[in-house]
Amino acid sequence: MKIINNEGVVCECPKEDELHVIRHTAAHILAQAISRLYPDAAFAYGPATEKGFYYDVDLGDVKLADTDLKAIEAEMRKIVKANLPIKSFTLSREDALNLMKERNEPYKIEHIGDLAEDATLSFFQQGDYIDMCVGPHLTYTKALKAFKLTGISGAYWKNDSNNKMLTRINGTAFATSAELDEYIKIMEEAKMRDHNKLGRDLEYFTTVDVIGQGLPIMLPKGARVIQLLQRFVEDEEQKRGYLLTKTPLMAKRELYKISGHWDHYLDGMFILGDPHDESKECLALRPMTCPFQYQVFLNRQRSYRDLPMRLAETSTLFRNEDSGEMHGLIRVRQFTISEGHIVLRPEQLEDEFKNCLKLANFMLETVGLKEDCTYRFSQWDPANPNNKYEGTPEQWEVAQKTMENILNHLGVAYTVGIDEAAFYGPKLDIQCKNVYGKEDTLITIQIDMLLAQKFGMEYVDEDGQKKTPYIIHRTSLGCYERTLALLLEKYAGALPLWMSPEQIRILPVTDRAKEYADNLLSKLESYNIRAAVDSRNEKIGYKIRQAQMEKVPYFFIVGDKEVEEGTVSLRSRKEGDLGAMTVDAVIAKVMEEIATKAK
Repeated sequence: MKIINNEGVVCECPKEDELHVIRHTAAHILAQAISRLYPDAAFAYGPATEKGFYYDVDLGDVKLADTDLKAIEAEMRKIVKANLPIKSFTLSREDALNLMKERNEPYKIEHIGDLAEDATLSFFQQGDYIDMCVGPHLTYTKALKAFKLTGISGAYWKNDSNNKMLTRINGTAFATSAELDEYIKIMEEAKMRDHNKLGRDLEYFTTVDVIGQGLPIMLPKGARVIQLLQRFVEDEEQKRGYLLTKTPLMAKRELYKISGHWDHYLDGMFILGDPHDESKECLALRPMTCPFQYQVFLNRQRSYRDLPMRLAETSTLFRNEDSGEMHGLIRVRQFTISEGHIVLRPEQLEDEFKNCLKLANFMLETVGLKEDCTYRFSQWDPANPNNKYEGTPEQWEVAQKTMENILNHLGVAYTVGIDEAAFYGPKLDIQCKNVYGKEDTLITIQIDMLLAQKFGMEYVDEDGQKKTPYIIHRTSLGCYERTLALLLEKYAGALPLWMSPEQIRILPVTDRAKEYADNLLSKLESYNIRAAVDSRNEKIGYKIRQAQMEKVPYFFIVGDKEVEEGTVSLRSRKEGDLGAMTVDAVIAKVMEEIATKAK
């Protein structure tokens, strides 16, 4: 495949770069189409991505809808058909500024202003469209064979919520139509599993405009599943020596100043009061629980015999996420997490880290997500321009080397994420992808050698000397809302029996069977089986279809014959029609499946 680079040289494209070049060119053709249809549009960024491409555009008062994509895509096809040559040229910073002023591109002008005075900038042109870009690109527009626009979203200029919200037009492109068709097929299947659709259709959660974005309402089904997961986690943590705590949802700014969150995380916190007026009390909703749980350790003098101290809490947290980052239950502003902190002696670090990882893997295996997860060793970036991290380079070197040794000794296969560490220490992030391939962190295990000293945490060691402990920050199953989202997508809404909000539905065929159905319900409930009776005056076929659509694992059909024989006609979501069975046999089958947490 021929490409043109930013020096104007036509050359062969390396095989591994072909998709990037195709998508990068598609972004420019998208921008040209927009400029034709919306002459007053101003363009920000338009990169290729792992899944496709996008362009962020300021359209003034114009509000695009998904229905507008068809017209934009049609204009793109005209540009492709015209087979415009793509050329490149370079300009000095001053000449580049003048060109962008002539073309009325304020975002490009601002971007150039961020560059060095002696910078030389490259541009690519196709027909009347010119864009500042490092390239490379295809040599002719007709070389773009297969593309599709996929949606519209919003994005702040420079990802800063203080800046203007721009329109982001998303698309994808491939080398061949066959590859594009396969991708579209996969995406259509993903839409059917999207928790944002499934969760609402099956009534697990909803959102309400007057409550706010990123603040979902858990409907009874969703609330029940989260309760079941929380109980499972809390019981398992108790078996493994964790002490349960319950700490406040907010604290004065002074607590966050000690921990460092005030300096490093203020923009991500919800503040109650004026954060800059030191003369008045100011509080903040907690974005994490660590500085609160440290107070449990600090409640009295501690000995080495108290360590490791494993503290756990089902914590409700608050984080001021950008509106453009919110997505269903996966990224929200209020969420609940299986949070915990282990205060320990340095020589206990590897064993406790290993136990944290074993617990996390046990949880993921039990709920069925482990095979979808990967591990990332998140490290600091010493060149971080935002001064994001606490501590000295020497302290970070020790912490990261210690964690590297532990991970290697445990045989963990991981990737490295630079500049992904917490501000106080490196971490192991267990990553999980949603149905669209977007990766988010589900569980973290973090090594912290800094904050104990900031809080004055000490223990008396065997030699009678006071020493500073290490801390592991960890979660068992991470954020429950995010976990529920991933489970709905994993199982396409058909959750395993043990965590299904409704495990059995009883369907009486006639009014004569209603009393029998109610008696069955009472018996099932005596075994703590979650069941319901559909006593509506509807045909049995309708009730069956309804139970199937709502992904109920089992349902009983009971008519005159079942009443007379004291049986039920059992249907299974997975196994189909299982025929007549005694109630006791069904209960034994269901209880075994629940006890083993079968998937």
